[in-house]
Amino acid sequence: MTETTSQLAAPSPTTLRAETANASALIHDGTGAYLLHLRDDVPGIWEPGSWSLLGGGREPGDRTLEETVRRELREEAGLDLPGLVPFAVEEARGDDGTTVPIQIFAGRWNGDPATLPLTEGVMLHWFRPDVMPRLRMAPSTLALIHHHAELDSAEPRADASSTASASVAASGAPVLNVVGVHLYVENLDGEVLLGLRHPDSAYAGSTWHFLAGHCEQESAVSCLVREAHEEAGLVIDPGDVELAHVVHLVHGSGGRPRMQMVFRARRWAGTPEIREPDKCKSWDWWPQDALPTPIVPYTRAAIEGIRAGLLYTEVGWS
Repeated sequence: MTETTSQLAAPSPTTLRAETANASALIHDGTGAYLLHLRDDVPGIWEPGSWSLLGGGREPGDRTLEETVRRELREEAGLDLPGLVPFAVEEARGDDGTTVPIQIFAGRWNGDPATLPLTEGVMLHWFRPDVMPRLRMAPSTLALIHHHAELDSAEPRADASSTASASVAASGAPVLNVVGVHLYVENLDGEVLLGLRHPDSAYAGSTWHFLAGHCEQESAVSCLVREAHEEAGLVIDPGDVELAHVVHLVHGSGGRPRMQMVFRARRWAGTPEIREPDKCKSWDWWPQDALPTPIVPYTRAAIEGIRAGLLYTEVGWS
């Protein structure tokens, strides 16, 4: 980011947020690594000596914040990324307590940062989220990257990851399945619990879905118990969990296959609450013969399979 924020021009209809005068690029390589920029360690600049995202302040000639971030990428690193999309607004806080809203655009690039003509800062380097807590960087940037990493791995999307999976498959190398866990619970009226995903979700925004997550070096049941507590405040005993249905899913031609395991909790403690508002807007109970719309297609398929007494469904396989 440049050291000063430019004056805002009159906001255009396509400006994402009129009061936001800064834009940055969250660049990932499609395999879990993120490109970070080591800033100069000199007094008087924003986040001196810290790892941050490439970007800067809007200038009078920038009609939109997307033009801002594209210009900054060209000027700072000679980068031209065609696939930038709006992702989030980061509320960055300076050492003096000043809060600056930064519009974040996400894009994919997998080149060698050492070959880029860097004009500001010290260096560019790829990092995975698990090592970032050891870096000097703003907590808001760290949280933003972790959020993107969760969304990027959470659900199937018709994006560059599908192309990557297809390339691996074409090379003869094995394509590993992603394992997802999903919570199926019924209230006393036989209604099923579903959550309305946040509209900014990378997958299925403003769509109803199971409480769900992906295993992190843990058993599927342990993951389910953890996710239920983290996302909705529900306490579930692993002994009260049983496998209800499995959806073997592939999203699009060449997409990475996913094994979506749906577990029924016979008992639980607590009332569903919004504990991760960036992921879920509300929890509601729905009659199984009158499910809400829009709903994630494989969620509907799983519920229909459970009602029919089936244990397995395939979706997307030709």
